[in-house]
Amino acid sequence: MGNVFISHRGADTIDAQRLGEAIRAAGHAVWLDVWEIGIGDSVVKQINAGLDRATYVVVCYSSSGVEAPWMGREWMSALAGQLNGKGIKLLPVRLTGGDAPAILEDIKYADLVKDWDRGVLELLRAIR
Repeated sequence: MGNVFISHRGADTIDAQRLGEAIRAAGHAVWLDVWEIGIGDSVVKQINAGLDRATYVVVCYSSSGVEAPWMGREWMSALAGQLNGKGIKLLPVRLTGGDAPAILEDIKYADLVKDWDRGVLELLRAIR
């Protein structure tokens, strides 16, 4: 089963949790900031640990954008790892709307806005 890191904007936490629960229900390990970062934890250390274990990084497109400081660093780090052969794969998801950043525009995404159930099934097929 896959180790999945979900990168999302804070404004989309509820939808990201719903997505995380669907991925967990399919038997995958899921890292989501609100589940993994506790009071007193180092945010940077926890994010690094989650990314180090991840085989997939789900990049959640948002009507609020994808350029939030933490989110941008997460998916850019994963993209660099993917391009350098680290064994990590970016899986874009249109969670609440928005568009991909230019560098990710050619990567097919799961569209949860258009059809949540179908989008989740497509995403799960990509996670092995």
